[in-house]
Amino acid sequence: MMKKKEIDLGGRTLTLETGRFARQASGSVMITLGDTMVLATVVLADTPREGIDFFPLSCEYREKTSAAGKIPGGFFKREGKPSEKEVLSARLMDRPIRPMFADNFRNEVQIVASVYSSDQENDGDVLAATAASAALMIAGAPFEGPIAEVRVARVNGEFVVNPTFSQLNDADLEVVLAGTEDSILMVEGEAEEISERDMLEALKFGHEYIGQICRGIAEFAAEAGKPAMEVVTQELPEGISDRIHALCYDRLFDLAGTVLAKEERATATKAIYTEVAEALAEEYPEQEGVIKHLIHDFEKDAMRRTILEKGQRLDGRGLTDVRPISCEVSVLPRAHGSSLFTRGETQALMSCTLGTKSDEQIIDGLREEFRKRFMLHYNFPPFSVGEVGRFGFTSRREIGHGNLAERALKNMLPSEEEFPYTIRLLCDILESNGSSSMATVCSGSMALMDAGVPIRKPVAGVAMGLIKEGDQVAVLTDILGNEDHLGDMDFKVAGTEDGITSYQMDIKIKGISFEIMERALMQARDGRMHILGKMKDGISETRPELSRYAPRLTTIHIPVDLIGAVIGPGGKNIKAIVAESGAEINIEDDGRIIIASVNSEASEKAVDLIRRITQMPEAGEVYTGPVKRIAEFGAFVEILPGKEGLLHISQIDFRRLNTVEEVLKVGDVVTVKLLRVEDNGKLVLSRKALMEPPEGYVEPEPRSDRGGGRDRGGRDRGGRGGDRRSR
Repeated sequence: MMKKKEIDLGGRTLTLETGRFARQASGSVMITLGDTMVLATVVLADTPREGIDFFPLSCEYREKTSAAGKIPGGFFKREGKPSEKEVLSARLMDRPIRPMFADNFRNEVQIVASVYSSDQENDGDVLAATAASAALMIAGAPFEGPIAEVRVARVNGEFVVNPTFSQLNDADLEVVLAGTEDSILMVEGEAEEISERDMLEALKFGHEYIGQICRGIAEFAAEAGKPAMEVVTQELPEGISDRIHALCYDRLFDLAGTVLAKEERATATKAIYTEVAEALAEEYPEQEGVIKHLIHDFEKDAMRRTILEKGQRLDGRGLTDVRPISCEVSVLPRAHGSSLFTRGETQALMSCTLGTKSDEQIIDGLREEFRKRFMLHYNFPPFSVGEVGRFGFTSRREIGHGNLAERALKNMLPSEEEFPYTIRLLCDILESNGSSSMATVCSGSMALMDAGVPIRKPVAGVAMGLIKEGDQVAVLTDILGNEDHLGDMDFKVAGTEDGITSYQMDIKIKGISFEIMERALMQARDGRMHILGKMKDGISETRPELSRYAPRLTTIHIPVDLIGAVIGPGGKNIKAIVAESGAEINIEDDGRIIIASVNSEASEKAVDLIRRITQMPEAGEVYTGPVKRIAEFGAFVEILPGKEGLLHISQIDFRRLNTVEEVLKVGDVVTVKLLRVEDNGKLVLSRKALMEPPEGYVEPEPRSDRGGGRDRGGRDRGGRGGDRRSR
């Protein structure tokens, strides 16, 4: 039976509908805002997957180009692998939904969200997460929801919920947040150096609407939902938990309080796992998975107790301490800019490459095609954590981390008018033990400065963690990998000394309060200031000059009405300029021409050729150009590209010529003076005006029209009554 629910969303209507689409799925909801419609489907496997110790959830998000009345580009003309936007949107669904399932649930769950209609103003990403939550509630999944997701922007000083694309263009803050009616689960966004207080206000504003949507989903599910699915709980062998505790807990607790490097700790921990498994193998046969799971639980508890009771972390630091930092630049001699940022056992190697307009990335999706001039690509090779792994594809995590770092830096870049380069940052994580995305932000900022990119301010980032047991709370600055894995929160905050530029938060518990978030933000600010100070040791200001290996860009301006003349018919002129100069040329609609070359000679040549095309002929000026064609009465000389003037036979030489060919032929290059520009635009040229007259030469007097005159070649043609036969 079809059911609908309408929810007020800041004066607009958010509609949930089920029972009409995808009825064989465990749950399906079509969500609508404006004319944007997203269908979220959920399928729950009936039985758990055997032999796994994780929750097998997969989330997919797809944007059908037909939703915006478009046909896909490319050869195949159909949707292919997910775009970066689709991957990031899928992560926005997965991250708040995953922690809300029962801990021991091992049934496969697949969520697929598809955008079927796009009004080009309302983004489908946050709608997809909300619809997925509603579909899970309807399907009767062991899901401790509902959750909802919204986007908040600040436009002209006012917060707006689920802003349109046009509103986002004018926003100085954008944040996507997901949560339950009582708490926040996930945060991600960017800003133009906002304060911690402003960020909290944005989150509080958005959470009010999350509460409204969650209440609406709960009412909707009460009417249309299926009975709750029963979760199969694995029965533990009698006494196994106590036996494992007795064998390993004290050792794990002592290990948590011992300062060790990452690999040393991993080796010591692995030894405990192995010894306990061997000790219990005969007593509890075929229980390796259970034993491993219980040891992991005790390891987690030991680390958390050490932090909460002793205030001591795995590497001996206090709660607010940042690991030792090393900053180097210019480590790659042929890169246009490079840096090596090392913080503890996390290391990011960054290279900066400067390109031209033709290097911009073309983005084609539901919205109108556009170009990106700044890209940051993040790689996480398996050797960075001492593992053997697969190469050949970019993971969703890599795309997400790269996007977060890109958003942290992009608002600090100079405008295209000020710095007309395409910029690519490439980061390889060489070592990892916590917060490699924030190391990427730091190394990216330094590489930009090393490359001579005039960024407004340096940017740094730090990851915050959380250990929460009842009323006991510890907020950790600059978390380690284990503190992320065994802790409750990963809250990344990046920014300058004057404010926040990007942020991302994921939690493993069922939400956190605003009080904890405020504490984490203020502690993150202190950590960021410390890191920015260390970065100055590596590079304190932007290089005054670009690398000698970077392309040189020259920008000139021409009148807009002359763009066509520079391009020429079928691109003839611009192709000729590129071929002759060797430079790359890009023409903007506002008349800017950007010339790129590896040397100044090529740029100067291109500028000269363009100036010749756009230059207007001026009387009295001297020009050199080829003879394009010859007539009986003179030669036509191209003094500027596309501009020809008449060199009359009488203006070729001081001596009398019977034919033009006595001196000139087609293709000859001749230097002439522009005598005048006629009212009709015709150009009158003279070669003779640039020559020394022969000795004794007297300029003949023009004869009166009554007594005759001179023909077009300047020769006497006699009076009208003259004897024509004598000629």
